[in-house]
Formats: sequence, C-alpha cells, structure tokens
Amino acid sequence: MATKLAALVVLVAFLAGPAACEGAFICFNGWLRLPIICPRGSGTPREPVPSTSGSGLSYGYYTTSCPSAETIVTEAVRKAVVVDKNPGIGAGLIRLFFHDCFVRGCDASVLLNTTNSKNSDTEREGPPNKNSLRGFEVIYEAKTAIEAACKNTVSCADIVAFAARDASYFLSDGSINIPMPGGRYDGRESFASETDQLPGPFSNVPQLQASFAAKGLNPVEMVTLSGAHTIGRARCMFFSSRFSEMNQTYAASLMAECGDNGNTNVNQDYVTSNVLDKQYYQNVIDNKVLFTSDAVLNSTEETRTEVMQNANTAGAWERKFEKAMEKMGKIKSDQQSVEIRKVCWKVNNNYK
Repeated sequence: MATKLAALVVLVAFLAGPAACEGAFICFNGWLRLPIICPRGSGTPREPVPSTSGSGLSYGYYTTSCPSAETIVTEAVRKAVVVDKNPGIGAGLIRLFFHDCFVRGCDASVLLNTTNSKNSDTEREGPPNKNSLRGFEVIYEAKTAIEAACKNTVSCADIVAFAARDASYFLSDGSINIPMPGGRYDGRESFASETDQLPGPFSNVPQLQASFAAKGLNPVEMVTLSGAHTIGRARCMFFSSRFSEMNQTYAASLMAECGDNGNTNVNQDYVTSNVLDKQYYQNVIDNKVLFTSDAVLNSTEETRTEVMQNANTAGAWERKFEKAMEKMGKIKSDQQSVEIRKVCWKVNNNYK
C-alpha cells in the first residue's frame, strides 16, 4: 500500500508539501492530506533555524581553482533551455535547487541514490520528489565537463545552485540575474523521510510561513519564492478539489483540460507559462491559480500587500526574487560529513 501511494504522489510544481505530526510517529503530509508513517530514528537531528549567513561562501569562488566552472554550467543550462527549447527543464532546475536547500541545506543531498550509510531510501524517493524532479541530466552533463577541466574541485551542490541561477536568467529573458556565491560542499546522507519539511499546495498562510521560517526565510521571501509558480506544470489531482473556489471561467477551462484523468499535467500560469515573470501575482488577485497555497496569498493583509506590490510595480518582484534565491542558496548544510563528490548521484567510496 505504501509503495502504491508513493508511486502516485508526483508534483511537477517546484513547491511540494508541509507535514504536521500528530502523536509519536504518524505524520499528516499537508500536500497529500493522507497519513504516512514517519520512520523512527531516521536521519539526523535538524537545526530549527539553519544559518543563512553564507559563511564559507564567496562570489567568484572558482576564479582561480576552476575558472571555467560557472561558464560550463551556464552553457549546459543554455543548451537545455534555449537551444533545445525545453523551458520545463529550466523550471525543473529551479525546483531542484529549492528542494535541495530546504532539506539538510544546500548540499546536493537531493541528487543522491547511494549514501554514506548505504541508505537507498533517499530524498529522491520521498513523496514530494518521487518521479517528479527534473533536470538531473543537465547537472550530470555539467559535472562531467567540469571534472574533465578541473578534477575534484567543484561540488555538485554549487552546480545545482549555479544551474538554478542560469535557468532563472534564461526563463526571464535576462530580467533576473541572481548573485550566486560558491563554496558549498556535498553531503553524504539523504533520507526520504526528511522531505516532509517541504511546503506545499494544500498549505494555509501560517503553515507556509512556518515552513519558510524554519529555514531562516521571512514572510516576504515566502511570498516572493512562491512566484516561481509562474512556470512549470502540475497534475490535476492536486487541485481538482478546488474547482468550485476558483474563478469559474478558469475552472471550466481546467476541468475541460483535466477531464477525468488526475494525472493530466496543466500549466501553472495560464498566461505566460514558459516565462519567469510577475504574472503569477495577477493570477492570484484574479483567483486563477491552481493550489490552495497560491490562493491563500490573497487572504491576509500581510501577504495581499506583497501580492499587490509584485503585480503592480515593474521590476519589484524580480529584484526580490534575486535576493530571496541568493539567500536560500546560503542555507548552510547541517551535515557533519561532507565532500566534493566525483559523481553527483553517489557519495565517494569511503563508506562507514
């Protein structure tokens, strides 16, 4: 039964879901609204508010040790998004960065299939991630080229961060240029159970704010990062219960598109689906958004003020998004054992 459930839970949107635990070991995952078992003793203790100071990181980190590193990543992303005309991969790279930094900090633990403790039930197998993350091939391509240029120098975590930066640039037609430092290390552990920290589509405002605050991100940054829902696609099963709450013309078009198949994917932003822009906020105002977590941004004075400003002020959201992504990229890994991986999907071979 658990395996069957895990196979169903895929979300193409770059946010996945929060969880609130009740009792000792039964958790209620906020984006599924279904009970799952929280394994006893899995993972390591979490810092309640990880540092976002960026300690140990610097801009142009590889200027001397591997001067071609950032250019290699940029070219890999440009090829996938622009040359191959696949904006969905760009959306996936931004989501991959988010899902990495929200669990154990920015340490590329989201890429792992094989870990230091030989655990195979990694973050990639967690309900918010299973069969829904995209962009791995771009990360691997960049890593292979970088290893050929400068062996054992550039972490996979930095490649994920640089790729999200570059995807944001290309998808915004150059309107978003995120300052992204380097100097991260790769973690050696990854647990599916820890993906319950990710915020998600059935969340209300207090739940969203709590999820982001736990990572050192404030309410303004929460609203700002939610704007990445202006790109990507989502499955009908995750919003079909909201049809009666939406703008009825919009709901009718979605019902026609979804039909009876909850696995059908639709664009998150029906106006500019392949462009990273501020259109999402106008959609929130117009009640033409998919998820509860989108619609609730128009439900409180604090979040509504941000939504209105982002929708109506040219350049406001783009500048805030640059700063929020930069800050999220500084969430420090809470892993004690780190390295620079030779291959991004597995730890180096000195197992316990």
